[in-house]
Amino acid sequence: MKIAVVQLTSGPDILNNLALAKQKLREAAGQGARLVVFPEATSQAFDSGRLDEQAQELDGEFATGLRDTARELGVTVVAGMFRPADTVEREGKKINRVYNTALITGPDIHRGYDKIHTFDAYSYRESDTVRPGEELVTFDVEGVTVGVATCYDIRFPEQFRDLARKGAQVIVVPTSWMDGPGKLDQWRILTAARALDSTSWIVAAGQARPGGEEKAGEATGPTGIGHSCVVGPMGRREAEAGYEPEILTHDLDLEQVTKARESLPVL
Repeated sequence: MKIAVVQLTSGPDILNNLALAKQKLREAAGQGARLVVFPEATSQAFDSGRLDEQAQELDGEFATGLRDTARELGVTVVAGMFRPADTVEREGKKINRVYNTALITGPDIHRGYDKIHTFDAYSYRESDTVRPGEELVTFDVEGVTVGVATCYDIRFPEQFRDLARKGAQVIVVPTSWMDGPGKLDQWRILTAARALDSTSWIVAAGQARPGGEEKAGEATGPTGIGHSCVVGPMGRREAEAGYEPEILTHDLDLEQVTKARESLPVL
């Protein structure tokens, strides 16, 4: 199965981001991809304004816009967006929280996965503005079962094992990773480790690094570090982007999953 990983830099406006995503989707489909994976926060970049003001349900303009283009092209798409969730009180203020949702859409599907593990780390509290999800999600593309996780989820091995036990041979991971000392090393280790834990293909799409390679290594919020990647079920890095916007394509050999699970029966 041929997949594409779209590494881009989204901005503050949901309609501009939709237009960019549709353009990149056409480019990826033109390269033969059957599954196209976009980053977390494709609909609106983190640290670009209140998420609740542009949050939309799956019948909103962002999700249906990608759905219509995906169906026209005959491909399945995964892309990060935000949906309305609930209202909570934090330090005397009422906050309208959102779900951090990975939209899954295409010819035969239109649903979402809500990020389970919110990024409450490195002095950042995603749970203040994002309500955690509760349900694991898998879907099928041309007979291949695909699992979904988002960014910080990658630090939790059992989620990936459980997705594999539910039949996932490929796990897609939309991401907007934080840059800073040691963060790229952690990203590379974690993506390889989750592939080995689950003996699955890991297809991780990240936000490009704002400012590009010139800003590489500087500490930032979770706005992107680039380095989207495709990792095989035995932990080998088959493709990796740099810091800048880029589209990676790769043919996933599903027989590698079968062989990995026979020789390394960790599940």
